[in-house]
Amino acid sequence: MWMRLAAISVFALVPRVHAQQPAPVVLTLDEAIARVALDHPELRLIDARRPVLEARRDAAGLRPPVQLGVELENLLGNGAARGVREAEATVSLSGVLERGDKLDARRLLAQANIDALAPQRATARLDLLAETARRYLAVAQAQAVLQIALADIEQRQRAVSAARLRLQAGASPESVLFTAQAMQAQAELDRDRAIEQGDAARRALAALWGAREPAFGAVSGDPLHLPALADLAVLTTKLQRAPELAELLGEQRIREAQLQLARTAARPDWSWQAGVRNNRADNTTSLVGGFSIPLGSARRAAPEIRQAQADLALLPYQRQARQQQLFATLAEAHGRYRGARLEVQRMTRDVLPQLGKAERAAERAWRAGAASYMEWAQLQAMRIEARQRQLDAAIAAQTALIEIQRLTGQSLVSEDAAVAVENAA
Repeated sequence: MWMRLAAISVFALVPRVHAQQPAPVVLTLDEAIARVALDHPELRLIDARRPVLEARRDAAGLRPPVQLGVELENLLGNGAARGVREAEATVSLSGVLERGDKLDARRLLAQANIDALAPQRATARLDLLAETARRYLAVAQAQAVLQIALADIEQRQRAVSAARLRLQAGASPESVLFTAQAMQAQAELDRDRAIEQGDAARRALAALWGAREPAFGAVSGDPLHLPALADLAVLTTKLQRAPELAELLGEQRIREAQLQLARTAARPDWSWQAGVRNNRADNTTSLVGGFSIPLGSARRAAPEIRQAQADLALLPYQRQARQQQLFATLAEAHGRYRGARLEVQRMTRDVLPQLGKAERAAERAWRAGAASYMEWAQLQAMRIEARQRQLDAAIAAQTALIEIQRLTGQSLVSEDAAVAVENAA
């Protein structure tokens, strides 16, 4: 596998290229991940939210403003109150005295929202790395399919050459040559389809870092390389460090802060006012003052408090449900990997060598006139089908391993490239 799980190494082998063609630029998984971490807008979007939340935190830390007020009485009218000489002017300052630690509660909620960005970014980053690995795997799969198709073409070409010689010698009918040529054409179709699939997979991979056309021709690695996997019990312990559970922990802090803020509303704020009043009628000045306290604050705050308590009480159940879901997914992926890895090993050890021997023996027998062409052609097809089955099993195992690493929060890059990826991110 091309991703790290404990001591799993990165792809080591590079698919073969034709000698007459220039060697394409080979992309490694570490390089692909570094490009995604550098250029993908989803991570930038999360980072861009921090200044917004920091501004909200600064606003939450402000106390209620003190207001300057001017009040004029008896400025216009009739009778005894007519004229400017009878006017009264009051200049006052007023404000709100917050009670119940509302300021600290607002600050705590704003900071909790900022702290929640870290696990959100970790989850988004891990999802992006997993998607990068899956698209990288699609490119490697297309390369492996192309190699199988080229091997099929090579053996079909041998069959066409042998059928032509036997036809010229009068040892086999013309239909055998036509059949061999049709099978060669089918193998060439598989090759062309693999080339198209490879082009599409490379474009899909390059799109993750915003490229319209891929600047690489191949990816490094061997999908058939499947190292041993740790036991399920060992991997289960790593689920406790999963970023998705860390997100729930951040959500718990937010809900606790919301509950604390809701409780502060039960203690009413006091509004106060103080000022100076000037009476133009007798040219006297006096001090004025007052305050007001809203009634029924505890009753009005009770529904919001109950709602915040209920939201907080939901989190343990949500966490438990999420843990069970993660474990079920991990167990399923672990089983798929082990089963697919076993199939790849058995195909390599037991099936493909025997099919290779049988195919070569059938070729010798047909050339000697001791076997029919269909026996040889059937063994050729079985050999290609076995290689394709082996590749399908390897891709299933690699996909399962990507999911395991995403669930457990394991690094998807080599240790040497980890620092570069973090700096790029």
